[in-house]
Amino acid sequence: MGIQDIIEGKRQWRAHVARVKALPPDYRIVYQEMQRYLFKVGPVDLIDGDLLPGIVDFFAGGAASGKGVLELIGSDVAAFCDDLIKDSRTYAEVYQASIGEPGKP
Repeated sequence: MGIQDIIEGKRQWRAHVARVKALPPDYRIVYQEMQRYLFKVGPVDLIDGDLLPGIVDFFAGGAASGKGVLELIGSDVAAFCDDLIKDSRTYAEVYQASIGEPGKP
């Protein structure tokens, strides 16, 4: 990864954060909780993937249509997140595989 890649990555992340800040307060709060949850248990490719920008797109569409955030995702935010990443390899799975392999301490 070169310096240009790092600079581009920071630019993209700042643009993403600006989009999150533009969401209505209730959407922003739920997004931040989802992001926190996904960073703890989420997929290995979370940062490089389209999941977080996709959530912002989904929320922006819901806000534009006048729906409340819980109307879109339901009352169980963690279950919604788990459903989003159900087919993705998570850090928890990587860890479990590393401690479950023979010959590993």
